Amino acid sequence: MENWAQRIRSGDLRALARAATAVEDRTPASQELLRELFPYTGRALNIGITGAPGAGKSTLVSQLARTLRLEDLQVGIIAVDPSSPYSGGAILGDRIRMQVHYSDPGVFIRSMATRGSLGGVAAATSDLALLLDAAGRDVILIETVGVGQDEVEIARLADVTVVVLVPGMGDDVQAIKAGIMEIADVFVINKADHPGAERLEREVKAALELARRPDEWTPPIVRTVASEGQGVTEALSEIRRFYNTVPRSRRTIENWALRLREMMKDRLLERFSFEEFRAAARDVAARRRDPYSVIDELLGERTRN
Repeated sequence: MENWAQRIRSGDLRALARAATAVEDRTPASQELLRELFPYTGRALNIGITGAPGAGKSTLVSQLARTLRLEDLQVGIIAVDPSSPYSGGAILGDRIRMQVHYSDPGVFIRSMATRGSLGGVAAATSDLALLLDAAGRDVILIETVGVGQDEVEIARLADVTVVVLVPGMGDDVQAIKAGIMEIADVFVINKADHPGAERLEREVKAALELARRPDEWTPPIVRTVASEGQGVTEALSEIRRFYNTVPRSRRTIENWALRLREMMKDRLLERFSFEEFRAAARDVAARRRDPYSVIDELLGERTRN
């Protein structure tokens, strides 16, 4: 295990790919590896890219990676994709994404399946981000699955959250404001050469005027045409401005508090089999027992053990 960790920290791509698979599969070996690597994390800038399907998130991520590589920075890309109903794997898959970067060892790309995880982010995404951080990646770009307004989990993981919008998708702000508007540190209006970009920008500005963030940050709005590389440098500049302006320590503590809670929930659920829930469900469905007592009993047994 020690050699495995050393190989990852030294930049061994094969060891990193093997570790990424173990992390996604949540193997015991991966947990031990992450424990060993954790002291070497906390250096990377995690950028979350979220928004509705069709907004051009993958193209924007690819262009951001290209810009970062021009600065000679090491980049990690985590692309969270829908799960196949048959294999449980990522439907889109990293082999058909961002092909321009595959020959560049300075860009490590990994697709992850949601495997039923809500919020647009796979359950093991935070662990994979830590792994890439320990492997020396300077910037980690995390692209969510694009399921719509529920993608707020990314804000718990990323240092900076970018919400990508696109004109011409109907009542744009109404479609996203219930949740996703609140998590944006930077708005990107992609495909800004399409009709309706100015109107969309006005609507976003109007929505932002209705609420003030606790950190007093007003999310900037950047127009891009990612397919042409236009506006990408400006978007990266605003990402860095937020990162350097808003105190990171408070955000980090809040994010870790939420992540620790989620980790506790996951670890606790691992102690139960689905058959245990099914057996208890029979009694609850027949009204022989109430669900609250069932949960108290199950928790009591596991905590005593």
